[in-house]
Amino acid sequence: MDKKIIARYTDILHTELKSAMGCTEPIAIAYCSAYAAKLLDKPVTKIEVFCSGNIIKNVMAVTVPQTGGLKGIKAAAVAGIVSKRPDLELEVLSILTQTDIDEIQTIMQQDIVEVSLLQTQHNLHIKIDVFSAEESASVEVIDAHTNIGRVTKNGVEIKEKNNATQSKCPEDDDRRCLNIKDILEYADVVDIKEVEQVLSRQIKFNLAISDEGLNSEWGASVGRVLLKNPTANTKYIARAVAGSDARMNGCALPVIINSGSGNQGMAVSLPVIEFAYANNIPQDSLLKALCVSNLISIHQKTDIGKLSAYCGALSAAVGAVCGIAYLENATYQVISKTIMNALGNIGGMICDGAKSSCAAKIASALDCSFLAYAMAKENLGFEAGEGIIKHDVEQTISSIGRMASIGMKETDVEVLKIMIGE
Repeated sequence: MDKKIIARYTDILHTELKSAMGCTEPIAIAYCSAYAAKLLDKPVTKIEVFCSGNIIKNVMAVTVPQTGGLKGIKAAAVAGIVSKRPDLELEVLSILTQTDIDEIQTIMQQDIVEVSLLQTQHNLHIKIDVFSAEESASVEVIDAHTNIGRVTKNGVEIKEKNNATQSKCPEDDDRRCLNIKDILEYADVVDIKEVEQVLSRQIKFNLAISDEGLNSEWGASVGRVLLKNPTANTKYIARAVAGSDARMNGCALPVIINSGSGNQGMAVSLPVIEFAYANNIPQDSLLKALCVSNLISIHQKTDIGKLSAYCGALSAAVGAVCGIAYLENATYQVISKTIMNALGNIGGMICDGAKSSCAAKIASALDCSFLAYAMAKENLGFEAGEGIIKHDVEQTISSIGRMASIGMKETDVEVLKIMIGE
Protein backbone atom coordinates (compact mmCIF):
# COMPACT_ATOMS: atom_id res chain seq x y z
CA MET A 1 0.00 0.00 0.00
CA ASP A 2 1.26 3.47 -0.89
CA LYS A 3 2.99 5.09 2.10
CA LYS A 4 1.28 8.41 1.39
CA ILE A 5 -2.15 6.76 1.67
CA ILE A 6 -1.13 5.08 4.92
CA ALA A 7 0.00 8.43 6.30
CA ARG A 8 -3.23 10.14 5.24
CA TYR A 9 -5.41 7.46 6.83
CA THR A 10 -3.39 7.69 10.04
CA ASP A 11 -3.76 11.46 10.03
CA ILE A 12 -7.54 11.16 9.56
CA LEU A 13 -7.79 8.98 12.67
CA HIS A 14 -5.72 11.42 14.72
CA THR A 15 -7.73 14.40 13.46
CA GLU A 16 -11.19 12.87 13.90
CA LEU A 17 -10.89 10.94 17.16
CA LYS A 18 -10.93 13.88 19.55
CA SER A 19 -12.02 13.97 23.16
CA ALA A 20 -15.25 15.79 24.00
CA MET A 21 -17.22 16.27 27.21
CA GLY A 22 -20.94 16.42 26.50
CA CYS A 23 -22.89 16.49 23.24
CA THR A 24 -20.66 18.24 20.71
CA GLU A 25 -23.19 20.85 19.53
CA PRO A 26 -23.83 22.52 22.93
CA ILE A 27 -20.11 22.16 23.64
CA ALA A 28 -19.36 23.97 20.36
CA ILE A 29 -21.58 26.81 21.58
CA ALA A 30 -19.77 26.82 24.94
CA TYR A 31 -16.42 26.83 23.13
CA CYS A 32 -17.50 29.74 20.93
CA SER A 33 -18.81 31.79 23.86
CA ALA A 34 -15.69 31.03 25.91
CA TYR A 35 -13.56 32.26 23.02
CA ALA A 36 -15.61 35.47 22.79
CA ALA A 37 -15.65 36.09 26.56
CA LYS A 38 -11.89 35.66 26.71
CA LEU A 39 -11.54 38.68 24.41
CA LEU A 40 -13.21 41.01 26.90
CA ASP A 41 -11.52 42.62 29.90
CA LYS A 42 -14.68 42.92 31.98
CA PRO A 43 -17.60 40.59 32.84
CA VAL A 44 -20.12 39.80 30.11
CA THR A 45 -23.46 41.57 30.57
CA LYS A 46 -25.23 40.41 27.39
CA ILE A 47 -24.94 37.44 25.02
CA GLU A 48 -26.47 37.13 21.55
CA VAL A 49 -26.34 33.63 20.09
CA PHE A 50 -27.06 32.95 16.41
CA CYS A 51 -27.24 29.28 15.36
CA SER A 52 -27.93 27.33 12.18
CA GLY A 53 -30.99 25.11 12.26
CA ASN A 54 -29.00 21.93 12.83
CA ILE A 55 -27.28 23.43 15.86
CA ILE A 56 -30.62 24.50 17.34
CA LYS A 57 -32.02 21.02 16.67
CA ASN A 58 -29.13 19.28 18.38
CA VAL A 59 -29.03 21.50 21.46
CA MET A 60 -32.69 21.96 22.36
CA ALA A 61 -33.26 18.80 24.39
CA VAL A 62 -29.83 17.66 25.53
CA THR A 63 -28.43 18.22 29.02
CA VAL A 64 -25.29 20.38 29.15
CA PRO A 65 -22.73 18.82 31.52
CA GLN A 66 -21.41 20.78 34.49
CA THR A 67 -24.47 23.07 34.61
CA GLY A 68 -26.54 21.39 37.30
CA GLY A 69 -28.83 19.66 34.81
CA LEU A 70 -29.64 22.62 32.54
CA LYS A 71 -30.55 22.08 28.89
CA GLY A 72 -30.36 24.14 25.73
CA ILE A 73 -28.54 26.91 23.93
CA LYS A 74 -28.67 29.52 26.67
CA ALA A 75 -27.19 27.16 29.24
CA ALA A 76 -24.37 26.17 26.88
CA ALA A 77 -23.54 29.80 26.07
CA VAL A 78 -23.51 30.85 29.73
CA ALA A 79 -21.38 27.85 30.70
CA GLY A 80 -18.79 28.90 28.13
CA ILE A 81 -18.80 32.45 29.45
CA VAL A 82 -18.09 31.17 32.95
CA SER A 83 -15.39 28.77 31.74
CA LYS A 84 -13.38 31.23 29.59
CA ARG A 85 -11.12 28.31 28.58
CA PRO A 86 -11.37 27.98 24.78
CA ASP A 87 -7.93 26.37 24.83
CA LEU A 88 -9.66 23.22 26.17
CA GLU A 89 -11.73 23.05 22.95
CA LEU A 90 -14.40 20.31 23.27
CA GLU A 91 -13.54 19.85 26.94
CA VAL A 92 -14.17 23.54 27.61
CA LEU A 93 -16.50 22.74 30.52
CA SER A 94 -14.28 20.15 32.17
CA ILE A 95 -12.72 22.62 34.63
CA LEU A 96 -15.99 24.00 36.03
CA THR A 97 -16.37 23.68 39.79
CA GLN A 98 -19.48 23.71 41.95
CA THR A 99 -18.92 27.42 42.47
CA ASP A 100 -18.94 27.86 38.68
CA ILE A 101 -22.12 25.80 38.38
CA ASP A 102 -23.77 28.05 40.96
CA GLU A 103 -22.64 31.08 38.95
CA ILE A 104 -24.14 29.60 35.78
CA GLN A 105 -27.45 29.11 37.56
CA THR A 106 -27.37 32.72 38.80
CA ILE A 107 -26.58 34.17 35.36
CA MET A 108 -29.36 32.11 33.78
CA GLN A 109 -31.84 33.79 36.11
CA GLN A 110 -30.69 37.21 34.88
CA ASP A 111 -31.97 36.45 31.36
CA ILE A 112 -29.06 38.06 29.52
CA VAL A 113 -29.01 35.59 26.58
CA GLU A 114 -30.88 36.07 23.30
CA VAL A 115 -31.06 33.23 20.74
CA SER A 116 -31.82 33.61 17.03
CA LEU A 117 -31.88 31.37 13.98
CA LEU A 118 -28.90 32.09 11.73
CA GLN A 119 -29.68 32.18 8.01
CA THR A 120 -26.69 30.39 6.51
CA GLN A 121 -25.64 27.83 3.94
CA HIS A 122 -23.57 26.04 6.59
CA ASN A 123 -25.29 23.26 8.55
CA LEU A 124 -22.83 23.75 11.41
CA HIS A 125 -22.64 27.49 12.04
CA ILE A 126 -22.58 29.44 15.30
CA LYS A 127 -22.08 33.17 15.79
CA ILE A 128 -21.88 34.60 19.30
CA ASP A 129 -21.75 38.30 20.17
CA VAL A 130 -20.86 39.21 23.75
CA PHE A 131 -20.98 42.59 25.45
CA SER A 132 -19.53 44.05 28.62
CA ALA A 133 -20.03 47.56 29.99
CA GLU A 134 -17.55 49.06 27.52
CA GLU A 135 -16.56 46.36 25.02
CA SER A 136 -17.93 43.83 22.57
CA ALA A 137 -16.63 40.77 20.74
CA SER A 138 -17.97 38.42 18.08
CA VAL A 139 -16.82 34.89 17.21
CA GLU A 140 -18.00 32.41 14.58
CA VAL A 141 -17.62 28.63 14.47
CA ILE A 142 -18.19 27.16 11.01
CA ASP A 143 -18.38 23.62 9.54
CA ALA A 144 -16.46 21.86 12.30
CA HIS A 145 -17.06 22.14 16.04
CA THR A 146 -13.87 24.05 16.85
CA ASN A 147 -13.24 25.64 13.47
CA ILE A 148 -13.02 29.37 14.19
CA GLY A 149 -14.06 31.69 11.37
CA ARG A 150 -14.47 35.45 11.72
CA VAL A 151 -13.44 37.09 15.01
CA THR A 152 -13.94 40.77 15.89
CA LYS A 153 -13.36 42.92 18.98
CA ASN A 154 -15.10 46.27 19.33
CA GLY A 155 -16.05 46.03 15.65
CA VAL A 156 -12.47 45.52 14.46
CA GLU A 157 -11.67 42.27 12.69
CA ILE A 158 -8.99 40.28 14.47
CA LYS A 159 -9.03 37.06 12.52
CA GLU A 160 -10.73 35.44 9.56
CA LYS A 161 -9.70 32.02 8.35
CA ASN A 162 -9.74 31.45 4.61
CA ASN A 163 -12.29 28.67 5.00
CA ALA A 164 -14.87 30.87 6.73
CA THR A 165 -16.81 31.44 3.51
CA GLN A 166 -16.55 27.95 2.11
CA SER A 167 -19.68 25.81 1.88
CA LYS A 168 -18.02 22.59 3.04
CA CYS A 169 -15.84 21.53 5.92
CA PRO A 170 -12.15 22.07 5.12
CA GLU A 171 -11.45 18.50 6.20
CA ASP A 172 -13.76 16.95 3.58
CA ASP A 173 -11.34 16.87 0.65
CA ASP A 174 -8.85 14.96 2.79
CA ARG A 175 -11.51 12.30 3.45
CA ARG A 176 -12.27 11.65 -0.20
CA CYS A 177 -9.30 9.32 -0.48
CA LEU A 178 -11.17 6.81 1.70
CA ASN A 179 -12.57 3.62 0.18
CA ILE A 180 -13.49 0.26 1.68
CA LYS A 181 -10.81 -1.78 -0.07
CA ASP A 182 -8.00 0.53 1.05
CA ILE A 183 -9.39 0.82 4.58
CA LEU A 184 -9.16 -2.96 5.00
CA GLU A 185 -5.65 -3.05 3.56
CA TYR A 186 -4.62 -0.15 5.77
CA ALA A 187 -5.73 -2.04 8.88
CA ASP A 188 -3.64 -5.01 7.75
CA VAL A 189 -0.42 -3.06 7.17
CA VAL A 190 -0.47 -0.05 9.51
CA ASP A 191 2.23 0.11 12.16
CA ILE A 192 0.00 -0.19 15.20
CA LYS A 193 2.29 2.10 17.19
CA GLU A 194 1.19 4.97 14.92
CA VAL A 195 -2.42 4.69 16.08
CA GLU A 196 -2.11 2.97 19.44
CA GLN A 197 -2.34 6.09 21.58
CA VAL A 198 -5.44 7.58 19.97
CA LEU A 199 -7.28 4.24 19.79
CA SER A 200 -6.33 3.29 23.35
CA ARG A 201 -7.89 6.56 24.52
CA GLN A 202 -11.03 5.66 22.58
CA ILE A 203 -11.19 2.34 24.41
CA LYS A 204 -10.53 3.87 27.84
CA PHE A 205 -12.82 6.90 27.60
CA ASN A 206 -15.74 5.26 25.83
CA LEU A 207 -15.75 2.21 28.12
CA ALA A 208 -15.81 4.49 31.16
CA ILE A 209 -18.96 6.34 30.12
CA SER A 210 -20.56 3.08 29.00
CA ASP A 211 -19.91 1.63 32.47
CA GLU A 212 -21.58 4.69 33.97
CA GLY A 213 -24.61 4.20 31.74
CA LEU A 214 -24.90 0.53 32.65
CA ASN A 215 -24.38 1.02 36.39
CA SER A 216 -26.60 4.07 36.98
CA GLU A 217 -29.93 5.40 35.75
CA TRP A 218 -29.48 8.01 33.01
CA GLY A 219 -32.41 9.22 30.91
CA ALA A 220 -34.49 6.38 29.53
CA SER A 221 -31.81 3.79 30.49
CA VAL A 222 -32.11 2.07 27.11
CA GLY A 223 -28.88 0.11 27.63
CA ARG A 224 -30.04 -1.29 30.97
CA VAL A 225 -33.41 -2.25 29.46
CA LEU A 226 -31.66 -4.10 26.64
CA LEU A 227 -29.67 -6.21 29.07
CA LYS A 228 -32.90 -7.27 30.77
CA ASN A 229 -34.18 -8.52 27.39
CA PRO A 230 -31.11 -10.10 25.78
CA THR A 231 -30.66 -11.47 22.28
CA ALA A 232 -27.53 -12.82 20.59
CA ASN A 233 -25.87 -9.41 20.11
CA THR A 234 -27.36 -7.53 23.05
CA LYS A 235 -24.16 -7.20 25.08
CA TYR A 236 -22.38 -5.57 22.14
CA ILE A 237 -25.28 -3.22 21.41
CA ALA A 238 -25.92 -2.32 25.06
CA ARG A 239 -22.33 -1.17 25.48
CA ALA A 240 -22.79 1.63 22.95
CA VAL A 241 -26.35 2.43 23.95
CA ALA A 242 -25.52 2.84 27.65
CA GLY A 243 -22.83 5.38 26.80
CA SER A 244 -25.40 7.43 24.91
CA ASP A 245 -27.85 7.14 27.82
CA ALA A 246 -25.30 8.77 30.09
CA ARG A 247 -23.96 11.34 27.67
CA MET A 248 -27.28 12.68 26.43
CA ASN A 249 -28.41 13.22 29.99
CA GLY A 250 -25.50 15.26 31.28
CA CYS A 251 -22.80 12.80 32.32
CA ALA A 252 -19.57 14.79 32.53
CA LEU A 253 -17.26 11.97 31.45
CA PRO A 254 -15.46 12.64 28.15
CA VAL A 255 -15.77 10.43 25.08
CA ILE A 256 -13.77 10.03 21.89
CA ILE A 257 -15.87 11.29 19.00
CA ASN A 258 -16.17 10.20 15.38
CA SER A 259 -17.30 12.52 12.57
CA GLY A 260 -17.83 15.25 15.13
CA SER A 261 -20.25 13.17 17.20
CA GLY A 262 -19.88 11.49 20.58
CA ASN A 263 -22.82 9.18 19.94
CA GLN A 264 -21.20 8.07 16.71
CA GLY A 265 -17.85 7.74 18.49
CA MET A 266 -19.39 5.35 21.01
CA ALA A 267 -21.50 3.43 18.48
CA VAL A 268 -18.52 2.87 16.20
CA SER A 269 -16.16 1.63 18.92
CA LEU A 270 -17.88 0.05 21.92
CA PRO A 271 -19.45 -2.97 20.17
CA VAL A 272 -16.03 -3.81 18.68
CA ILE A 273 -14.34 -3.42 22.06
CA GLU A 274 -16.94 -5.55 23.85
CA PHE A 275 -16.73 -8.24 21.14
CA ALA A 276 -12.93 -8.34 21.38
CA TYR A 277 -12.95 -8.62 25.16
CA ALA A 278 -15.68 -11.29 25.15
CA ASN A 279 -13.70 -13.39 22.69
CA ASN A 280 -10.20 -12.88 24.16
CA ILE A 281 -8.93 -11.17 21.03
CA PRO A 282 -5.40 -9.69 21.28
CA GLN A 283 -5.08 -5.93 21.78
CA ASP A 284 -3.27 -5.33 18.49
CA SER A 285 -6.09 -7.05 16.59
CA LEU A 286 -8.65 -4.92 18.42
CA LEU A 287 -6.79 -1.75 17.47
CA LYS A 288 -6.72 -2.81 13.82
CA ALA A 289 -10.46 -3.52 13.94
CA LEU A 290 -11.03 -0.04 15.39
CA CYS A 291 -9.11 1.38 12.42
CA VAL A 292 -11.63 -0.38 10.19
CA SER A 293 -14.72 0.68 12.12
CA ASN A 294 -13.71 4.31 12.54
CA LEU A 295 -12.58 4.84 8.96
CA ILE A 296 -15.63 3.13 7.44
CA SER A 297 -17.87 5.40 9.49
CA ILE A 298 -15.92 8.52 8.50
CA HIS A 299 -16.02 7.42 4.86
CA GLN A 300 -19.82 7.20 4.91
CA LYS A 301 -20.16 10.63 6.52
CA THR A 302 -17.84 12.51 4.15
CA ASP A 303 -20.52 13.42 1.59
CA ILE A 304 -23.28 13.66 4.20
CA GLY A 305 -21.50 16.19 6.40
CA LYS A 306 -21.25 16.40 10.15
CA LEU A 307 -24.83 17.66 10.64
CA SER A 308 -27.90 16.91 8.54
CA ALA A 309 -31.37 15.36 8.69
CA TYR A 310 -29.69 11.96 8.31
CA CYS A 311 -29.02 10.16 11.59
CA GLY A 312 -25.33 9.23 11.69
CA ALA A 313 -25.98 6.36 14.08
CA LEU A 314 -26.25 3.97 11.14
CA SER A 315 -22.94 5.11 9.62
CA ALA A 316 -21.27 4.41 12.96
CA ALA A 317 -23.17 1.19 13.65
CA VAL A 318 -22.36 -0.40 10.31
CA GLY A 319 -18.75 0.69 10.80
CA ALA A 320 -18.71 -1.12 14.16
CA VAL A 321 -20.15 -4.33 12.73
CA CYS A 322 -17.61 -4.17 9.90
CA GLY A 323 -14.93 -3.94 12.59
CA ILE A 324 -16.33 -7.10 14.17
CA ALA A 325 -16.47 -8.74 10.74
CA TYR A 326 -12.80 -7.84 10.26
CA LEU A 327 -11.99 -9.62 13.54
CA GLU A 328 -13.78 -12.66 12.17
CA ASN A 329 -11.63 -12.51 9.00
CA ALA A 330 -14.55 -11.57 6.77
CA THR A 331 -13.68 -10.88 3.16
CA TYR A 332 -13.93 -7.57 1.35
CA GLN A 333 -17.02 -8.93 -0.42
CA VAL A 334 -18.78 -9.79 2.85
CA ILE A 335 -17.93 -6.45 4.45
CA SER A 336 -19.08 -4.57 1.34
CA LYS A 337 -22.34 -6.49 1.26
CA THR A 338 -22.83 -5.82 4.98
CA ILE A 339 -22.63 -2.07 4.34
CA MET A 340 -24.99 -2.25 1.37
CA ASN A 341 -27.51 -4.40 3.25
CA ALA A 342 -27.58 -2.00 6.20
CA LEU A 343 -27.90 1.12 4.06
CA GLY A 344 -30.66 -0.55 2.03
CA ASN A 345 -32.58 -1.23 5.23
CA ILE A 346 -32.79 1.86 7.48
CA GLY A 347 -30.53 4.28 5.59
CA GLY A 348 -32.38 7.58 5.98
CA MET A 349 -33.41 7.37 9.63
CA ILE A 350 -33.97 11.01 10.57
CA CYS A 351 -31.98 13.07 13.02
CA ASP A 352 -34.38 15.08 15.17
CA GLY A 353 -31.78 16.40 17.55
CA ALA A 354 -29.68 15.13 20.42
CA LYS A 355 -31.67 13.67 23.33
CA SER A 356 -32.41 10.43 25.18
CA SER A 357 -33.89 8.68 22.15
CA CYS A 358 -30.49 8.77 20.41
CA ALA A 359 -29.64 5.71 22.50
CA ALA A 360 -32.60 3.83 21.05
CA LYS A 361 -31.61 4.88 17.53
CA ILE A 362 -28.13 3.50 18.12
CA ALA A 363 -29.73 0.22 19.25
CA SER A 364 -31.86 0.06 16.09
CA ALA A 365 -28.89 0.91 13.87
CA LEU A 366 -26.69 -1.77 15.44
CA ASP A 367 -29.46 -4.36 15.29
CA CYS A 368 -29.92 -3.55 11.60
CA SER A 369 -26.18 -3.80 10.98
CA PHE A 370 -25.87 -7.18 12.67
CA LEU A 371 -28.74 -8.43 10.48
CA ALA A 372 -26.95 -7.02 7.44
CA TYR A 373 -23.79 -8.92 8.39
CA ALA A 374 -25.70 -12.17 8.98
CA MET A 375 -27.20 -11.86 5.51
CA ALA A 376 -23.84 -11.06 3.95
CA LYS A 377 -22.25 -14.16 5.48
CA GLU A 378 -24.91 -16.18 3.66
CA ASN A 379 -24.13 -14.28 0.45
CA LEU A 380 -27.56 -12.69 0.63
CA GLY A 381 -28.33 -9.06 0.07
CA PHE A 382 -30.14 -6.33 -1.79
CA GLU A 383 -29.38 -5.95 -5.47
CA ALA A 384 -28.58 -2.95 -7.64
CA GLY A 385 -31.72 -1.08 -8.61
CA GLU A 386 -33.54 -1.97 -5.41
CA GLY A 387 -34.09 1.50 -4.03
CA ILE A 388 -30.84 3.37 -3.50
CA ILE A 389 -28.64 0.27 -3.78
CA LYS A 390 -26.11 0.47 -6.60
CA HIS A 391 -23.76 -2.00 -8.25
CA ASP A 392 -21.03 -1.77 -5.64
CA VAL A 393 -20.40 -0.48 -2.15
CA GLU A 394 -18.72 2.78 -3.16
CA GLN A 395 -21.59 3.76 -5.45
CA THR A 396 -24.06 2.88 -2.71
CA ILE A 397 -22.23 5.03 -0.15
CA SER A 398 -22.24 7.84 -2.70
CA SER A 399 -26.01 7.39 -3.16
CA ILE A 400 -26.55 7.75 0.57
CA GLY A 401 -24.39 10.87 0.61
CA ARG A 402 -26.43 12.43 -2.18
CA MET A 403 -29.73 11.50 -0.58
CA ALA A 404 -28.70 12.83 2.84
CA SER A 405 -26.95 16.04 1.78
CA ILE A 406 -29.28 17.08 -1.06
CA GLY A 407 -32.48 15.04 -0.86
CA MET A 408 -33.06 15.55 2.85
CA LYS A 409 -32.57 19.33 2.95
CA GLU A 410 -36.31 19.99 3.06
CA THR A 411 -36.71 17.23 5.63
CA ASP A 412 -34.17 19.05 7.78
CA VAL A 413 -36.19 22.28 7.55
CA GLU A 414 -39.48 20.57 8.42
CA VAL A 415 -37.96 18.65 11.35
CA LEU A 416 -36.73 21.92 12.84
CA LYS A 417 -40.12 23.60 12.32
CA ILE A 418 -41.85 20.73 14.07
CA MET A 419 -39.38 20.85 16.96
CA ILE A 420 -39.75 24.60 17.54
CA GLY A 421 -43.53 24.52 17.08
CA GLU A 422 -43.95 26.41 13.81
